[in-house]
Amino acid sequence: MEVGLYTFGDIGKNPVTGEVVDHATRLSNLMEEIELADQVGLDVFGLGEHHRPNYAVSATAVALAGAARITRNIKLSSAVSVLSSDDPVRVYQQFSTLDNLSGGRAEIMVGRGSFIESFPLFGYDLKDYDALFEEKLAMLMAINEGERLDWPGTDFTQKVEGLGVYPRPVKGNLPIWIAAGGTPQSMVRAGAYGAPLALAIIGGQPRRFAPLADLYRKAAAQAGHPEKARVSLNVHGFVAEDGRAAADIFFPAQKQVMDQLGRERGWPPQSRAQFDAGMGPEGAMFVGSPAQLVDKILGLKEDLGFDRVVMQMAIGVIDQKEMLKAIEVLGTKVAPELRRAG
Repeated sequence: MEVGLYTFGDIGKNPVTGEVVDHATRLSNLMEEIELADQVGLDVFGLGEHHRPNYAVSATAVALAGAARITRNIKLSSAVSVLSSDDPVRVYQQFSTLDNLSGGRAEIMVGRGSFIESFPLFGYDLKDYDALFEEKLAMLMAINEGERLDWPGTDFTQKVEGLGVYPRPVKGNLPIWIAAGGTPQSMVRAGAYGAPLALAIIGGQPRRFAPLADLYRKAAAQAGHPEKARVSLNVHGFVAEDGRAAADIFFPAQKQVMDQLGRERGWPPQSRAQFDAGMGPEGAMFVGSPAQLVDKILGLKEDLGFDRVVMQMAIGVIDQKEMLKAIEVLGTKVAPELRRAG
């Protein structure tokens, strides 16, 4: 099993210490986190693209290129690239360049995005939300298939007649993961492409996603490539030597972010009781001691059939020393146990 991390590069005020983390500080801390994640043997580190004032990462490939030169083994991924409001050719070129800089460690994770700021910023209409993603994903997949691109053009993509897209990746093509929040249509799409699926589980009961994971695998089999079906769980979580300490560290920053989203989207503030309930075996909070996380992840594996777990531990602003301790524990105590279990 692969184990990794992803983050959006949150900036702002630490809700516990009052320290204010700006863009430059967060990006510097981020390089430190990715370097440590590589040193302790984690498999992948992903950065999400956002265009809001409370996040430091909008140019994902640029930030990952900085990490490429200070790491040796860890895979470097977007989490996600908002393909709907970008150019598939440029996205591919950026990540293929990253792949060459890193010696073949780049991945792309594409999705519709959880925020909408990029649409007006880059001149797109939200009424085209679905069509933009469908057409640009098809083009991105075509670019990945070979050096020269023949593309008829669509309402939202340009016509390309036999032109090369360069540079090419080290191993010929890039892993392109499709991130989805849990709709049947998204499962079928990912399966039909034979693309690995990143299943975002940030609420509810993870085990309820099992039928969707099964639908994805059935779609892959029907499309003729069952061997390509892979599932990643992308979850919120935090780890410390003591489970209660992990919750105490993670909760204030996580609550601050989720309550802000709640104000925007109309849900009530999160209580500590709700958070603690989510830490249980059937909850969506992957927070606790190494043993608690291992037990929870392995308890879900049989039903969901995943072979990668990627945790968002840096939600909001958390003290950097605590974050680095958590990365070390995840890499040295959680990941080895999960790999031993298969």
